[in-house]
Amino acid sequence: MTLDDLKTLLDFHYWARDRVLDAAARLTPEQFRRDLGSSFPSVHDTLSHIYSADRAWCDIWHTGLLAAMPGFEPFPDLAHLREAWTAIEGKMLAFLNSLGETDVNRAMEYRLPNGAASSFPIGQMVQHVVNHGTYHRGQLTTMFRQLGVEPAQSMDLIRYYRERSRQR
Repeated sequence: MTLDDLKTLLDFHYWARDRVLDAAARLTPEQFRRDLGSSFPSVHDTLSHIYSADRAWCDIWHTGLLAAMPGFEPFPDLAHLREAWTAIEGKMLAFLNSLGETDVNRAMEYRLPNGAASSFPIGQMVQHVVNHGTYHRGQLTTMFRQLGVEPAQSMDLIRYYRERSRQR
């Protein structure tokens, strides 16, 4: 995996995030917070959890510390969540843009909330961020269907590649 590959994957992650946020914008406030019995009860909680995990990894990359395990944050509405997430996206991209090719396989040490040390190669961390988001976006697709709302446009990686190649 190259640094350009990681940048592409992170770009895909935020491209897919935007699609799911656009779908969530079609929900009423009640639908946005309705408990649907999923891993995280509501669309709000699931989106907030993905955001919280992104923020946690961003903190690790910038400080070497995971202050708290990701849960979810009680955003007042989708606009506030989108604004906070866009800010984290900028920090994540800035981090990747600060790296060199040899950093992809460089292990980054960090501390967990209990003080224990952990370490993973940066490339694996980025891949995890993207995979984690994909997992929960799949759950969100089911949640939208449970609510009787059109799910997000296709968030498949191959769709992303097709659209990006057309833009070039």
